[in-house]
Amino acid sequence: METVLIKLGKQTVFHVGEASEVASVRRAGNELARRIGFDEVRTGEVAIVITEAATNIVKHAREGEILLRTLVAGKRAGIEIIAIDRGPGMANVARSMEDGNSTAGSYGVGLGAIGRMAPEFDVYSIEGQGTVLLMRLWDGDASVPRGDWRVGAVCLPLPSEEICGDAWEIGDDGGALCVAVADGLGHGPDAALASLPAVALAASRPELGPEQLLQLAHQALRGTRGAAMAVARVDAEAGLLRFAGVGNIAACVIEHDARRHLMSHNGIVGSNLRKVQEFTHPWTASTMLLLHSDGIATRWDLNTYPGLAFRHPGVIAAVLYRDFARQRDDATVLVLRQRTA
Repeated sequence: METVLIKLGKQTVFHVGEASEVASVRRAGNELARRIGFDEVRTGEVAIVITEAATNIVKHAREGEILLRTLVAGKRAGIEIIAIDRGPGMANVARSMEDGNSTAGSYGVGLGAIGRMAPEFDVYSIEGQGTVLLMRLWDGDASVPRGDWRVGAVCLPLPSEEICGDAWEIGDDGGALCVAVADGLGHGPDAALASLPAVALAASRPELGPEQLLQLAHQALRGTRGAAMAVARVDAEAGLLRFAGVGNIAACVIEHDARRHLMSHNGIVGSNLRKVQEFTHPWTASTMLLLHSDGIATRWDLNTYPGLAFRHPGVIAAVLYRDFARQRDDATVLVLRQRTA
């Protein structure tokens, strides 16, 4: 099986609660679009999408967040925009997408406009719990890069910090994916000095098994604070997932309504590596892999969110971040599944 993977860049979060903040995130989106080479038309579309999404937050939910990042698929560049709120939600998403329908006295054209301008668009909303929108826009023609894998992630620092001590990476060796999440001890720049080189090994040595990669990371992180780390190798053709973890990175595989936790051992990569043990699990086209740092509480259950497991992995990651981020640590959620259509 040929592996095609869309690469996700570093994420930036913007609080949205008033008109001035809508303008601020729009300017940031414009600057990002120009930096990666979007033409004026596509840059204008980014501005409209951000404005509509942010204005909807202010109008309906009063406050929320917009997350921005760059995307790369081969030679094409893109921008991902995720809008998150805890507002009243939508009782009927399909109806809210129709122009002219609104619950705030407006013309209700926002969601419809977003859906038309963003070739990749997904939404999840529950009445009384809030809404998450995911939009991806690409340079060049209107086509959407269609990889064999769908990846979604939120990776953000403690609100008082600028640099995230968590990190993640996905490497591709042409036959399987190597997925790594690391949480440097503490937070801030010193934590990042441990987490970033740890996950970089997944991209530079994707052919290694999880146990080998953790041992290599242990040597590479000597002299740093150390990190909790989890590594999964997904071989779709062989129908196999291999996993090893050290520390408190939570990992599980989800298939239909069943959730199975993947076991990690106690220790610190780079400091106190007591035991590394590799486990295997069957992998099918319907399997989903989910990993998160301890900045996300573990009490979540996708079964309490009707239909969420079928949404884009980026939407799933954003909902879990919104509802379970502890707000006193860096927070990372990574979701991976195969594209089935």
